[in-house]
Amino acid sequence: MRISFTASLAALLFLGTTLFSQESKPTIRHHRVAESAPEDTTSADVEQAETAMQKSDFAAAEPLLKKTVAAKPDDFRAWFDLGYVYNATNRTTDAIDAYRKAVAAKPDVFESNLNLGLLLAGQGNNAEAEMFLKAATSLKPTTDANRALARAWMALGKVQTTTDQQQALTSFLRAGELNPKDPQPHLAAAGLLVAVHQPDKAATEYQTAFGLDPASENAIADLVNTAIAQKNYADADAVLRKLTAADTKNGQLHVQLARLLNAEGKNDEASQQLQAGAQTDPNDPRAAMELGSVYVKAGKNAEAEQEFRTAVQGMPQNADAYAALGSVLMYEKKYPEAQQAIMHAIRLNPHLGEAYGNLAIVAAANKNYVLTLQALDERAKYLPEIPVTDFLRATTYDNLKDIPKAVEYYQRFLAEDGGKFPDQEWQARHRLIAIDPKHADRYRVKVKN
Repeated sequence: MRISFTASLAALLFLGTTLFSQESKPTIRHHRVAESAPEDTTSADVEQAETAMQKSDFAAAEPLLKKTVAAKPDDFRAWFDLGYVYNATNRTTDAIDAYRKAVAAKPDVFESNLNLGLLLAGQGNNAEAEMFLKAATSLKPTTDANRALARAWMALGKVQTTTDQQQALTSFLRAGELNPKDPQPHLAAAGLLVAVHQPDKAATEYQTAFGLDPASENAIADLVNTAIAQKNYADADAVLRKLTAADTKNGQLHVQLARLLNAEGKNDEASQQLQAGAQTDPNDPRAAMELGSVYVKAGKNAEAEQEFRTAVQGMPQNADAYAALGSVLMYEKKYPEAQQAIMHAIRLNPHLGEAYGNLAIVAAANKNYVLTLQALDERAKYLPEIPVTDFLRATTYDNLKDIPKAVEYYQRFLAEDGGKFPDQEWQARHRLIAIDPKHADRYRVKVKN
């Protein structure tokens, strides 16, 4: 009897592998992989163990398999199954050891080499992982040969991104040939091509991936996020310009290019891209969010307000959209509306530290001083205190006639500001002279002769 790993059993097998990110070096993540052992004559104990494994009864399977390998140390099938059991029960070191013994007993089994390579990659042992994964690509899988081989080439490519990027690219392209309906090899190749500064070829791979699965466009957001975080704009810019030129009606590509341009400070170009994207879908709330941000940078608050209103209408559960709307309303001094929008954002997401700061400002403008202090206290849970918050606390306590607290925070503000806000420093000094007259000389600015 040959073990047939069902979907439910496969879900228990988490074999580590490197998943290419938009960086020159990969990160280590995990995904589900299950390769079943090939047909082979084996003992009754192994068959009984495999029946238990099909029921996820690993506790029953393990002693049967251990009994078999103790009696017959070269039983590759028992070692393979034991590796599976160890891995399914989160004993990675034991699983690697068992798979090693399976390969040693029978080196030409695709599944043993692949699973061992994947586990080693998951442990960061890329040199050994590459050796076993490369062996797997030259062997014949038991079932679904092309798809299984594509998996092996993908895993090999991910490991090779740390050692030989050209070989990694070859491996990704080979995986794409073997499994032509899978966008992942093309996305991996595209990410690698960006990392080695070949944006034109990267754009071609992205286009292929989009054609196979439109949801693959999400990878462009990852590309832009990485470029913005690393301030490495040129290659991502080139990729996105080529993609938008090839698909002018794709609003999301325009939005992503606009995000990148906005990060570069190219606000006019970003606005043009967002407007082009809006023509394809005038009610796209994500495009409205990006366009609103561009307008804020350009000081066009009225236009930004309109875009953020479109965003909250299209994304009524998006806290960031409401926070953005509240922020621009605050700039426009529409304080009651701003307070309402920001509080709605906080109800949707209570962990928006910056939103609490804005709420404190608008609540003070609305003379809701109790809410101001509550908002500042909440902000302090997420963000450090700064001179501006000290000044806001001081003026709030001053308005509440809590003179000792007002003095404390005016003093703290003066001690920490260092001339960054001279107008507020002037106000703080004069209020201290008024409310703490015993120490008035301390607060006056000494004039040098």
